[in-house]
Amino acid sequence: MHRRLSIQESEARIPQSRIARVYDLNSRVYDIWGTLTESKARQRAIELAGITDGLDILEVAVGTGLAFREIVRLNPQGTNVGLDISEGMLSRARKRLQKAGSGNHTLQNGSAFELPAGGQTVDILFNNYMFDLMTPDDIDRAIREFGRVLKPDGRLVLVNMTKGEKHGSCIYERIYRIFPALMGGCRGVVLSERLRDHGFTVVTREYVQQMGFPSEVILATKGG
Repeated sequence: MHRRLSIQESEARIPQSRIARVYDLNSRVYDIWGTLTESKARQRAIELAGITDGLDILEVAVGTGLAFREIVRLNPQGTNVGLDISEGMLSRARKRLQKAGSGNHTLQNGSAFELPAGGQTVDILFNNYMFDLMTPDDIDRAIREFGRVLKPDGRLVLVNMTKGEKHGSCIYERIYRIFPALMGGCRGVVLSERLRDHGFTVVTREYVQQMGFPSEVILATKGG
């Protein structure tokens, strides 16, 4: 059985039906937030992934392409697909990749619950700041779908807002409780045990704090 999530983890106060709209609006300023509070965690995720050229890579919740640009650069001969439910975020990502002159990639609208990939076809699946928006049931749905598309030796690389462990981090949870839309619907989650419940092996889980904002970076593999 799955462990019970704490109240803090289980309260997703913006429904999935509204998330795309929230991020369409936030896309105009998201790069500022992403650079100031999330860039260290994203970079660490890319380092942990161990990308080598020629892989099949999928990034779910690609956002404005802050990580995807680097993924494409490291995997020029591979397949790079970025997925997001927000057209506003995707528009920014397309502009970012075009400006960088990056080829060999696809950016498309889509859901984490129905990935545009066949079973056991993905070498590395990246996912940044998405599970911290979801209810426990939706977390389970997405993890199952991630497991479906990953190859038996595939790598899952996650970055999420997590519970604060250092001084100054609690301010973001306070903001979320008062005005969740200001946080983009994000609140702290801890996913290692959830992943193990679904048959993943958690290779490492690291805590990264930037501008007081707490993130967890997880590298996991399918099975043992």
